[in-house]
Amino acid sequence: MKKQVSPKQDSETECEGAAPEAREENKEPQENAELAAAKSALEKAKADAEDFKRKWYSVTAEYENYRRRTAGESAKRYKEGRADVVKGLFPIADNLERALAACKEEGTRKGIEMVKASFDKLLEAEGITVIDPKGEPFDAEKHEAIAAFEGKEGETSGSVKEVYQKGYEQNGKVLRFAQVTVVK
Repeated sequence: MKKQVSPKQDSETECEGAAPEAREENKEPQENAELAAAKSALEKAKADAEDFKRKWYSVTAEYENYRRRTAGESAKRYKEGRADVVKGLFPIADNLERALAACKEEGTRKGIEMVKASFDKLLEAEGITVIDPKGEPFDAEKHEAIAAFEGKEGETSGSVKEVYQKGYEQNGKVLRFAQVTVVK
């Protein structure tokens, strides 16, 4: 018995026979589209990775700069705090010098000299130098004029005649101005 085939079925059979080739033709453009999409996604991922890497470097550099800056500021504040404590000791040094000038007894004088020497050693360890400008030209950056007198013969105008209170400086920064009288 021969099977009857309708024209519709006959055309389907023909398409089925051609279907593998047609499928391959349809598959190739689809694979190309998927490949292009994958390449595009890969390029986007690479660009994102590069952007994230650049941002990470930037944040890391900012953090390093912040760390260095705060460490420097902290060290500076520490030094300034130490200088403030030492500033409080300057009147004690002034009193020790007055006591040395007024002391007549040798034993007491030696004791005061020892205390004054230990104070001077402390100043040296902190990098603090004494401003004692007697006979030097007046410098408004380091001296505070409390009086001006007519000069005697041989005294230069504008020079420091007498120091009433010594000044102190640390690394070029004046901690206390020297109080002086100046020759007119």
